[in-house]
Parts: sequence; C-alpha cells; structure tokens
Amino acid sequence: MGHSHGHDHDDGNAPHDHDEHSELGEMDLRVRALESVLTAKGYVDPAALDALIDTYQTRIGPRNGARVVARAWIDPAYRDWLLRDATAAIASLGYGGRQGEHMVALENTAREHHLVVCTLCSCYPWPVLGLPPTWYKSAPYRSRAVADPRGVLADFGVTLPETTAIRVWDSTAEVRYLVIPCRPRGTEGLGEDELAALVSRDSMIGTALARAPAAQP
Repeated sequence: MGHSHGHDHDDGNAPHDHDEHSELGEMDLRVRALESVLTAKGYVDPAALDALIDTYQTRIGPRNGARVVARAWIDPAYRDWLLRDATAAIASLGYGGRQGEHMVALENTAREHHLVVCTLCSCYPWPVLGLPPTWYKSAPYRSRAVADPRGVLADFGVTLPETTAIRVWDSTAEVRYLVIPCRPRGTEGLGEDELAALVSRDSMIGTALARAPAAQP
C-alpha cells in the first residue's frame, strides 16, 4: 500500500481511514464469501445474486439516493440546489455522514452522460448508495471506464447515441459523485415514491439508465 496520492488516504492519519475501510471491508467479504459458495454450488447466477445483495444488504443506501433523484426530478428548486451544493441538499433529506462528506451531483442529459469511477481505490458515497458493487472495485472497470467508457457502458447494456458525450469522473477521498439519471419518458403522472422505484444504484453511478415505468396492464 506504499502509494500516497494526495487523493487518497494520507499515511499521517491512516488509522482512522483504515479502520473505516476494514470495517466496511469485512461486511463486504462476508457477502462475497456467501456469493462464491452459492455460485459454486450452482444455486444462483452472479447477476441474480447481485440483485439480491442490492435488495437485502444495500437497500437502505441506494433507496436514499433514489429519493434524492426523485425529488430532483419533481422539484426544480431542489434540483438547482442539488447541482449547486449537493452535500447540503442531500443532508436536508437526512442523508449524510462518513464517506459522503463532500458530494457533487452530476445531471445526465441527452447531450451528456456521466460515469463515475474511482481509479485509485474504491471511494464511494456510502450514505446515498450503500455498499459498492463488486465490479466497481475491479481493476478492469477502474481502467476501462477511463480508457473506453462507451465500451464499458455497452458491457452494461447501455448504448448511447454518438451525439451524447460521455464524461468520466474520478471519485476521490475528498469528493464523491452522485449521478442524476435522465427522467424516463411516460413518468409525468407518477409521484415521488413511484419515481424513486425507477432509480437503481447503477443508474446513480452512470452504468445504467433509470428504468422505464412498467406498462399498466
């Protein structure tokens, strides 16, 4: 761990940061151990398990972020505040704390799509997104997101028009990002709760789009 980039944990006050990381790491390790056992036994495919973990282990986190996004979609004044001072706007809804000290919100539009990566370690906004997904910490994602963001998005099943520029943001120990996905079409009549249900964790990292509303039977 000899690297000391200004952007990450400084060795001078390492104990605090490292405790924090190892404590979170332990929970993560338990989940991953369970994941590999179940996958090896053929009980679940990894994608289904990721969805399960997302619901069970991190539902609190991403649901917080989803509320922030839904509020931004329906309240222009809140949206402006979020883009101007995300830390305060997010804290106003009661979400904040360690790993989310300084937040910046990035708004996806038809012209520009934002993708978040942490090239150095795995800095991640816990208070709004919960537990980082396995792939977020993986070396291929961390290097390819910067070198070939369009290819990475395609791997996630997201194909954007050539006219949409893709901007990649490198998360650091000082700044964590929250992507506000484009509001899906056909959601004009939906309330805040219904809108929040369309916002996935991955859409707030930029590797997915917000879900379209289910067609009414």
